[in-house]
Amino acid sequence: MSRKTRLQTRLLDAVIGLVVRIKPLARLINRIAIKRLCSRMPPRPNPLSTKDPYTSWTSLTDRTWSGRHLPPVPADASSPPTTSQGPPTVDAVAALFVRDGEMIPCPKSTVLFTYFAQWFTDGFLRTDRSAAPGVLRNTRKNESNHEIDLAQLYGLNSAMTDQLRADDGLLKSQMIEGEEYPEFLYHQGALKPEFDKLLSPFGADGLMHDQKNALFAMGSDTRNMGFMAFNVLFLREHNRIARLLKQTYPGWSNDQVFETTRNILTVVLLKIVVEEYINHITPIPFRFILSADGFAKELWFRTNWMAIEFNLLYRWHPLVPSTFTLDGTDLTIDQTLSNTQALTSAGLGRFMADASAQPAGRVGLFNTDSALVAVADRPSIEQGRVAQLRSYNDYRVLCGQSRLKSFRELNPDPTIEAGLSAVYDSVDDVEFYVGLFAEKSGVNDVLPPLTLLMVAFDAFSQALPNPLVSPRIFNETTFSAVGWEIVNDDQRISDIVHRNVPEPSRPSFVSLTRQGYRRV
Repeated sequence: MSRKTRLQTRLLDAVIGLVVRIKPLARLINRIAIKRLCSRMPPRPNPLSTKDPYTSWTSLTDRTWSGRHLPPVPADASSPPTTSQGPPTVDAVAALFVRDGEMIPCPKSTVLFTYFAQWFTDGFLRTDRSAAPGVLRNTRKNESNHEIDLAQLYGLNSAMTDQLRADDGLLKSQMIEGEEYPEFLYHQGALKPEFDKLLSPFGADGLMHDQKNALFAMGSDTRNMGFMAFNVLFLREHNRIARLLKQTYPGWSNDQVFETTRNILTVVLLKIVVEEYINHITPIPFRFILSADGFAKELWFRTNWMAIEFNLLYRWHPLVPSTFTLDGTDLTIDQTLSNTQALTSAGLGRFMADASAQPAGRVGLFNTDSALVAVADRPSIEQGRVAQLRSYNDYRVLCGQSRLKSFRELNPDPTIEAGLSAVYDSVDDVEFYVGLFAEKSGVNDVLPPLTLLMVAFDAFSQALPNPLVSPRIFNETTFSAVGWEIVNDDQRISDIVHRNVPEPSRPSFVSLTRQGYRRV
């Protein structure tokens, strides 16, 4: 980087730093910036869903089907694009993702960012999982509520929520080595009857009894260690807030305590998403804030409906390291699955500290562990083909960007250029999912450019219409005086960890951003 560029960066940082300190000006710029980001793509409602290639009442109302930003490839066109040797095989395309040797680290993100991203998005990006054993899933369908509603903690419906609840507005929990965790889902290898409405965990049928007996009862079926850790953290915060409300308002019913706590915790999550997670992703130093006003009349301020493109662009598997070191032990990816014992043995504080101390991988091609390519990237490529998604270049045009004319324009890295040219005849043939990861990222970018643009649109346009942050609801009446104070406090993941991890094991550094990182 040239001396002139460094000076320009420092000047921009200084100006933005001054703006942030002037609160009214910061809020104004916050609204303007969010409006501009959300105007980069056509607003909801989308005319089409994955149900049919034409608009129908079902495509406009039935949210069990994923939405879609662009119509499918026409029936008379090939999908995927046909090259001179025929359609590229899924295996040939999947090979573009395989990590060869050491992981390329992200200069900014920690493994904690990796785990939080998966935990957060699993609440609303849930490809249909209802198929019977041995039946192919319909990947055009989405079984989520399409809301940021902490479904990963509370479940997808009221029947699941009821089974996770305890008395006094609390969530069911147990103490293990002096720390609070969810109750176990199984007993002697069998699902407990009290949890028969909960989702069956991924891979549970193949586990030994002692592993199965250690699985937690949670709102989701995802079972990697990072996911479980964030559910543990938010369960503890739910119960902390519920106990505080019960003590402050002894006349409240258990239901009022529970529902008010859930409202408070959902807004706490929304604040973390906007003010820590999105601010970590953005390459500029301006700090976005969660705002309850200024957007209701915008065209994009519409009912949430997750699109299949949004689902696919969130498959950030390169972030995941091939080994994660917890309490001095190196764990492979497989060893982080359904491994509740390792989490409880180390403790939540140790987990958060270790995840914050290790770098995530750089999002891009040739940087995903081969185990994840087989079970995650390969099915993602197939999912895009089943949905007949248009090409990467078509989505660039949708977002107001120019159509690229060569692989080198997409990414000048010789390895990536050679890899793409070995699979596709031209840049116009590059599939949406592949193009997202093939792009060259900027020096301060956590994500490649088109991914960043589309994430910004969907993140803001799906988070801000949440009813809890609408002007008539975002007030003390909804949250109580105690809750209103909580939702108006600064909220970071480290704050929740420090409130819910016992003093002897409380970590000193918890962050999505690597310690010592400096924007260049």
